[in-house]
Amino acid sequence: MDQLRDDCMETYWQSDGQLPHLVNIQFRRKTVVRDICIYIDYRLDESYTPGRISVRAGTNFNDLQEVEVVELNEPYGWVKIMTKDINDSPLKTYMLQIAVITNHQNGRDTHMRQIKVHSPVEKRDLLIGNFSTVEMRQYTIIK
Repeated sequence: MDQLRDDCMETYWQSDGQLPHLVNIQFRRKTVVRDICIYIDYRLDESYTPGRISVRAGTNFNDLQEVEVVELNEPYGWVKIMTKDINDSPLKTYMLQIAVITNHQNGRDTHMRQIKVHSPVEKRDLLIGNFSTVEMRQYTIIK
């Protein structure tokens, strides 16, 4: 699994066995997930390249529900999978599962070169002090 997180596009995770191939990601606390980015290279991996990916979310292995399915056609580079819950709200979950349902050319095993999970960035202004003049108010917010 280290190859999925090493920021090197030359290395990869390779599955072994029958489909579907699963990557499970567990969080220590309930986490908001904006998107999942997967680096895939059809030019190098051919039949090892995922053709259909299912993203599932839940609190544990027993209650995972599918939140997104993506069909891929000879992908090269970062594939971005946006995640939302059933109410079209930001996905909040304890666990993600990335399931490779099919591969290109009916391949058996899978290569994935990188996986990144992104949360939304919270924008907060930091207020400092209680300034009363216009000249001083310009310094009340740090950007």
